[in-house]
Amino acid sequence: MTASSRNTKAISAITHYAKAFAELTPESLDALVAMADDKIIFTDPFNRIEGRKGFHHVFTHMYDTCHDPRFDITDLAHGKNASYIHWRMTAKLKSWPHMDLDFTGMTEVHANDDGMITAHYDHWDSASQLLAKIPYVGALIRPILKQFVLPSH
Repeated sequence: MTASSRNTKAISAITHYAKAFAELTPESLDALVAMADDKIIFTDPFNRIEGRKGFHHVFTHMYDTCHDPRFDITDLAHGKNASYIHWRMTAKLKSWPHMDLDFTGMTEVHANDDGMITAHYDHWDSASQLLAKIPYVGALIRPILKQFVLPSH
């Protein structure tokens, strides 16, 4: 099956989901969750959640811990079996270390033939985009990350 022969209902649902994700607010969260299958799987570098209730909790937790989280969608691609949303997330932590967040990543999204989102897999570099920037923790992480940098020629 090619992307062009893939279920148009699934592709349409994912396109609508990406738009809802980009426009996400606490008030629109229920509409985003309504697009999810009852058994949706969500993963990010810190969590693995199954089910609509847990999926909802991921985003309520985001709003509880961050000021003004926002996802800017920079690209959307539909592949043979999945779609890919490239995004930039910005926010500010409400508690220590009160730092500004600015991550780029990609979400792999799957939808079933009924147009319900069945999987949302976030891929982003938590080590260099978050952990290395946290006071004290970053002092430990940055030297480790430097070990993977290619030497200059």
